[in-house]
Formats: sequence, C-alpha cells, structure tokens
Amino acid sequence: MMISALPALTLPSFPVEILRARCATCSMHQLCLPMGLDMADMDRLDQIIGRRRKVARGATLFRIGDPFVSLYAIRLGHFKTYQINPNGEEQVTGFQMGGELLGMDAISADRHHCNSVALEDSDVCEIPFASLQQLLADMPTLLRHFHRMMSQEITREQGVMLLLGNMQATQRFAAFIVNLASRYEARGYSSTKFQLRMSREEIGNYLGLTIESISRLLSKFKKSGLLKVSNREIELLNPAKLKAITAGTETCI
Repeated sequence: MMISALPALTLPSFPVEILRARCATCSMHQLCLPMGLDMADMDRLDQIIGRRRKVARGATLFRIGDPFVSLYAIRLGHFKTYQINPNGEEQVTGFQMGGELLGMDAISADRHHCNSVALEDSDVCEIPFASLQQLLADMPTLLRHFHRMMSQEITREQGVMLLLGNMQATQRFAAFIVNLASRYEARGYSSTKFQLRMSREEIGNYLGLTIESISRLLSKFKKSGLLKVSNREIELLNPAKLKAITAGTETCI
C-alpha cells in the first residue's frame, strides 16, 4: 500500500533461498522487530529467523486460508495484500514496504485472511511465530515493540476506513501520496521524489476509485503544480499543499 528510486534487485529465479539473516546488519532493523534491542537480544532474535526468502515479482507469499506458521519481515521490496469480496473480485487492503511485518492478520485464527503478493522482486525474513512467542515472553523490550507494531497496524486500518468513508476523491489521493512520502522518508529515502511500485489500477482499487479517476487526479495534480509525473515516477512539488488538501483545509484547483 519509490522515493529516490530504490535500487533494483537481481534475484535468482527460484523462490526460496536459505540464508542467515542478521538483524544487526540489516538496513531495516531500526523499523523492524529488532528496534530498541541491544546486540545480545538481537543475537537471540537472529537464532529464530530460519531463512531469508526471496519472492519474485507477482509471486504469492501466502494465501487466504493458509495455516499460520510465520511472520515475514520485509527486508527489500514491496508487497500488496488483498482479499476477495463477495462478488469474487480482488480488494486491495494495503501496500507494504521494507521494515514492515506481513502475516499479523493470521494471529487470531491461525489462518491467513488475505493474500500477499510481491509488487517487485523482494526479500523477506521468515520468523516462526511459535519461536517468536517464546522470545516475547523473555524479552520485555521486544514484546513492547511487537505490541507497538500491532497497534500501528490497527491504526492503519482505521485510517483506511476514514479515508474511504469520509474523504472526497481528491483528498483520498493526496492522503495516499503523503502517506507514501512519509513512509519512505522514515526509511532514509527522499520524501519528494519516488517511483510508484503499484499500478494505477491497484491504487484505484485500494482507494475505492476507478483507474480513470486515478489518471484524472494525476493530471489534475500535475496541472495544479502539485506533482511532476512521468509514468510511475512521481515528484512532489508542493508537499505542504498536498498535506493541506489531505486535511481538507485547501482544495486542488
């Protein structure tokens, strides 16, 4: 659900490669589970991460109904999650990037409630949840951070409900761009120039808009001097106004 275009990944054709994942050397560790842990605790976490898993663009990490075994921490790449609505159509529920966890939807029922698909060649750390639970019982710092990540996920879902329920199309799209910018900034990338990893159709599906509406909004924002657009390359020319449009205090003429 980019900034300073992320480096391209050259990955093997096979979907899974067994590698030792070292939290201390990962560029995402300040956003992921190890945040706030000392070296000794990170070493303990390293011991339960069984493998790094490479997921090719378009490949599925897990599907609706799959039994819950592991959480997945994204090291590199981007994913989308989606469910199937009563009409049998795909409904995008989120876009995820480096430093975020996938799979928390399955904790309550021990089965996944959504599909997760890589938007580009990606790399995740597989964290067996049974082993993680034992660590959480022994490491209060890790437990607090895990609770924080779960809370952030709940807050994100509430934000999506607000986005789809109360905002006009222009606000929805501005909020989407502003959110992406802030997430990339937190990862050390530019907050004003990035490449969209998802298609316009996927963005529209997520925001409850048609692909035609997304194309019109991109053109509108471009003509208003808010964005520079070249295919999937986006440059924010007036971040302050985009935030004001999101808040409803300004309009896009």
